[in-house]
Amino acid sequence: MGDSRRNAPTSSSTSSRPRATALLERLPSAPGFWRSPVRGVPFTAVLGLVLLAGITLLFVTGLLSYAAYNPDLNPVNDKTPDKGLLGFYLFPWPTSPHWLYRLTQGLHVTVGIVLVPVLLAKLWSVVPRLFTLPPARSPAHALERISLLLLVGGALFEFVTGLLNIQLEYLFPGSFYPLHFYGAWVFFAAFLAHAGLRAPQAVRVLRRGGLGGPVPDDVLESPAPAAPTLSRRGALAMVGAGSLVLLVTSAGRSFDGPLRRLAALTPHGAAEPGSGPNGFQINKTAAAVGITTAETGEGWWLTVSGPAGDLRFSRARLLDMEQHSAALPIACVEGWSTSDQWWRGVRLSDLAALAGYPDRPPGVLVESLQRSGAFRRAALRDNQVRDPRSLLALEVNGEDLSPDHGYPARVIVPAAPGVLNTKWVSRLTFGDL
Repeated sequence: MGDSRRNAPTSSSTSSRPRATALLERLPSAPGFWRSPVRGVPFTAVLGLVLLAGITLLFVTGLLSYAAYNPDLNPVNDKTPDKGLLGFYLFPWPTSPHWLYRLTQGLHVTVGIVLVPVLLAKLWSVVPRLFTLPPARSPAHALERISLLLLVGGALFEFVTGLLNIQLEYLFPGSFYPLHFYGAWVFFAAFLAHAGLRAPQAVRVLRRGGLGGPVPDDVLESPAPAAPTLSRRGALAMVGAGSLVLLVTSAGRSFDGPLRRLAALTPHGAAEPGSGPNGFQINKTAAAVGITTAETGEGWWLTVSGPAGDLRFSRARLLDMEQHSAALPIACVEGWSTSDQWWRGVRLSDLAALAGYPDRPPGVLVESLQRSGAFRRAALRDNQVRDPRSLLALEVNGEDLSPDHGYPARVIVPAAPGVLNTKWVSRLTFGDL
């Protein structure tokens, strides 16, 4: 009889149970916490398939962008020296077509910006999954949850660092190049794992009923949904409209004309240099990197090194050499590019011949008057030096280079990232790199 008294419920314990139950029902892990009728497998599946295509394109174009820097050529180009096997795919970056980097990097940045509403909508749609209990019901479920955490964290990291970089806002710790490169591999590994686990279900959903089909889900589907204010098709239309606005306000930086003036969200760098032959976009001005007229005036010399020794050229002597022209764009990692500009100067291959390589020019190490910065020194491959359109440019569009465009001389190479088209060149060293 004593045991029964100890086990009998008290009034305080019975009253605490409803309070505990009510508290649990208010937590994000409770099935009824998330009440939007828009959430569900069909809505999430459509967004997931869009991201599957878009992020795959981002990853491929990002790898191409990294290859365009020729990081396997010389340490001065390699900002991720510990990449190891992650550089397995690197190849000599070609010079044709001359607009190649303009296309691949323009796609990379523009598609990344356009996918932001899709990514945010996708994260919103799967928020209930982040709070499900128990955290893992099986080894397969545990793997899915881990891939989901890496996927969400990696996506936010890659998109945030990418958006900051194209706006030239370096608020993150360390260099953008290794952070974005290694982050991309971690994210894409999680993306592939998650896509492999979820893609079959997404395809089945779309085959069975699409957005309107009944596809039950004990996590995404609310057991007591709120009154609908927007259909799933309407929600997708809103996401699409947001992406369209971002496309209109970003894609124009790869084109001339009215679209360029609409590109309010893409990188601006310095102020537009105005009209005239030198009136096309730049990132860094001469003043910003400490280049003075005393360094670029009458006292400037170009040193060309090779088996023939160190040769020195004044600007006047370079102008007396045979001049060649090439119509080439400037395309930068931040996603902006110019139309073809008409450059004129001395071919790099001609300078290589004077340096002691008359038959088959090798690569070249280019050094700038710029005293600091990640690419004040850059290496170019032999195929880039040999291309007849690769110039040590002295003029652009029929006029001397402006100080901000690299006066007294700059390198211009077809299909190369903008940072490899070194401005304010002071030295060219030809040889094995």
